Amino acid sequence: MLTDLHRNPATPVARAVPPAITDAADSIGAATGAANVIMQLSWPEVGWGVRESRVDSGNVYKRPLKRARTTFQYLAVATLGSDDDKRAYREEVTRIHRLVFSTPESRVKYSALDPRLQMWVAACLYVGFEDVYEWLYGPMTDSDREAFYQSAPSLGTTLQVRPEQWPATREEFDDYWRDGMSRIHFDEPVRRHLVGIAELRMLPQPTTMLFGKANKWLTTGFLRSEFRDALGLPWNPQDQRRFEAFLAATAAVNRLLPRVVRTITYRVLLIDLKRRLDSGRPLM
Repeated sequence: MLTDLHRNPATPVARAVPPAITDAADSIGAATGAANVIMQLSWPEVGWGVRESRVDSGNVYKRPLKRARTTFQYLAVATLGSDDDKRAYREEVTRIHRLVFSTPESRVKYSALDPRLQMWVAACLYVGFEDVYEWLYGPMTDSDREAFYQSAPSLGTTLQVRPEQWPATREEFDDYWRDGMSRIHFDEPVRRHLVGIAELRMLPQPTTMLFGKANKWLTTGFLRSEFRDALGLPWNPQDQRRFEAFLAATAAVNRLLPRVVRTITYRVLLIDLKRRLDSGRPLM
């Protein structure tokens, strides 16, 4: 039995057509974004790399809208983009990541070009897409989950992940994920940085005041207990019941929308990418 990452209590349903990562390219998935960032930064080297990064253009507290655009544009390229789109974005990611590395004063040693760290980031992205799919369409059977997984290596190879690093099967990914979870640790400066993202502190008022508390609750719900506990975020059975009701209601509404509407964010970001490439504007 493959690990059920999402915790959806419904009974798995076999699909006539095996699902693929593109089926989870849904605009509503943006709601899981802050939780996925927290997961990625749960390895100290990744967390400190982002916390100490000297690339101000990618700093979520200084350029929150640009950071959101580049993050979701990466996901659009990795899931729906052409091979040329992926190659262009990989080159740009590599250029930026060359600028992110530890100094002698850093608490931990890191390099954003380290394929081992990029594999963890890609694994978190994959788990996020699996979460979104099972939130919207219900749990997958083991065979469907395997098909879904086999469609997903581009989440890593559009970064610096080498193809041979990507676990060959979903079962092997389980082993990788369990090992990776054992390395979760948030030093206090990184913890404050991430809780601030959950609370939308990077956005101007009154946005933080109006939506920060709700976004923190939603982000906490999308996190597994290991991440919640490491961050010190409270969660109780009542919160879980409310969160599951939210998932059910939003999934039901989302399924009523035509696919062209549900994927509009991804498609707009791909159009923006092509315009940037044609005009020579920077991607990041």
